[in-house]
Amino acid sequence: MLSNSSTFHVRQQQIPVFFKGGSYDFWSIKMKTLLKSEGLWDFVETDDTKASDELVFQKEYEKQDAKALFLIQQAVDESNFSSIAAATSAKQAWSLLKTEYQGSKKELNQTFQVGLGEVDVIVNRLIERLEKGKNQTKLSSPSIYMVPRTFRNQNKNSFKPQMVSIGPLHRKDENLQASEEEEKATHVVSLLSRLDSTQKETLQACARMVNASIDQIRSCYAEAISYNNIELAEMMVMDGCFILEFLYRIKKCEESKMGNMLFVQFTFYDLVLLENQIPFRVLNDIFECTISKFDQTTSLIDVIHVAIEHVNPFKEHKLKSSSNPTHHHILGLLHECYQYQYQEAKSLEFSNSRFPSAVELDRAGVNFNRVRDTEWPLVMEVKKYRLPCFSFPWGRPTLIMPVLDVNDFTELVLRNLIAYELMYSKHIFQYVTSYAIAMDMLIDNEEDIAKLVKSKVLVNNIGSNQEAANMINSICKEVALRDFFYSDQWKELNHHYNGYWPKYIAWLRRTYFNNPWNIIALLAGVFLFVLAVLQTIFTINPAKSDK
Repeated sequence: MLSNSSTFHVRQQQIPVFFKGGSYDFWSIKMKTLLKSEGLWDFVETDDTKASDELVFQKEYEKQDAKALFLIQQAVDESNFSSIAAATSAKQAWSLLKTEYQGSKKELNQTFQVGLGEVDVIVNRLIERLEKGKNQTKLSSPSIYMVPRTFRNQNKNSFKPQMVSIGPLHRKDENLQASEEEEKATHVVSLLSRLDSTQKETLQACARMVNASIDQIRSCYAEAISYNNIELAEMMVMDGCFILEFLYRIKKCEESKMGNMLFVQFTFYDLVLLENQIPFRVLNDIFECTISKFDQTTSLIDVIHVAIEHVNPFKEHKLKSSSNPTHHHILGLLHECYQYQYQEAKSLEFSNSRFPSAVELDRAGVNFNRVRDTEWPLVMEVKKYRLPCFSFPWGRPTLIMPVLDVNDFTELVLRNLIAYELMYSKHIFQYVTSYAIAMDMLIDNEEDIAKLVKSKVLVNNIGSNQEAANMINSICKEVALRDFFYSDQWKELNHHYNGYWPKYIAWLRRTYFNNPWNIIALLAGVFLFVLAVLQTIFTINPAKSDK
């Protein structure tokens, strides 16, 4: 592998035309020829680490590798040199350029297609796109998306980060760039200072693990990413370290390090935006290089669960996260907490007819009560409690449901979960969408909100009841429902509402038994009626005895 030549002279005319980002395939052919002529191509083609272990003369190997690296560096302009500046071997530099610019292969293909007809050119381009899509599918299916415009327009602020951009999709937001860089740097330095190793050693370990899976990381994003691999890897390391340090501080109650509480509050919700995610594997890799080194009692799920509990809109139910390390991202982990494998999804049979609201169901004799001690946080069940003497007409069905905390961030959390179900529908069920649709059917106006608040199944912390009703009514607009997990319960409630007896028994309750005074008046009337009957009987009986 080593060159037999002891001298190394590279004349200017030997260096191919500088590579400026275009026609990569032509440039690579010229460079390969040059490196072979100098006996250096093996250093580009072979794994340098393994090769160096086999060589006796380590210094000579490194010298020849440096010569190959030098040639590659000399053959690129300044803008492309930044992409390979961190490379320490010829193989690394070549691989970085190949990964970044291999896509320009289409330029070469277009050159060869000059003599082809228009139909052949179209077919070749289509085949190229199909092959590209096939290769993308082999890596992994995307799980991080930009929200469709029709759904985004319902409330744009629900999908836009307010404090920090995570990942590449909102990286160029000028409103975030000024403040987030300082916060991120502060958190990353704090995380690195917890370890015994130097900052450089820790960052090298993180960058090495992230760079090894950079293709898989890129494939997690449905949108095309304009950043090259080095920029993307740097972004992943920085954001991953920031997230772990931010959540670890909260978990360990390190109040002295928390800083601005407004930043803390908004950052929690920035971490669950669909467009503001990094792959879970990145968090797992960086966790193994950082927190796991000094705290073996805390798992990655334990750290992330801090954010999950904070944004959970069902405060009375403690969410349970599995230890499965294959989650897509933090939002995906939150969604998994609302899944329930034993609940069967069915179509909404009466979707074309209007379902009675909470107030209307209440008038038909339906009660509302909060759920207690259940495995599924979104459970809704219909239970009937019957009096022994009046088993049919006096049986009152009760809708058992989770307590929803409606606050300034509830819409944001629900919208992002619904968007995730909408975009990733081939792989997950619409649990949260089903719940939102069910609540939309129960609530028409502020009176329905007031009824649910009175029944203690909803807590309104955003102001007026009308505002809460508007939020719930708008949250599922432009959303297609495929899976509905409350079909049996809603069918039973609808049947009860449309029945003959429930309506009139409920009217009787509202008229004569809606308060203690009406009950006393009714009993007094019955008592007086009984006295009148007895008086009539005793008046008639003495008259018979006299005869």
